[in-house]
Amino acid sequence: MHNLLLSYLVEFESITKLKGLLDNDYKIEKIQPAIFASDAEVNIVTVVLRCPDGKKEIIRAYKEESQALREYIRNLLQKP
Repeated sequence: MHNLLLSYLVEFESITKLKGLLDNDYKIEKIQPAIFASDAEVNIVTVVLRCPDGKKEIIRAYKEESQALREYIRNLLQKP
């Protein structure tokens, strides 16, 4: 829990990259494992994004970073 708290103080590279891609009109195409599934034993997260011209980007996060990335995406998707 302490490491996850620190992750919000110093943003992980995967979150910074995701923000940049979303700002450049990329859309999240796929998240593995499913973002609203249980966090139990999740040690890797893969996010596939695609821009309007078809270019694909993949972001992978591991361990504590994967938990922070999942939480960031959950919050992003729940915004009205």
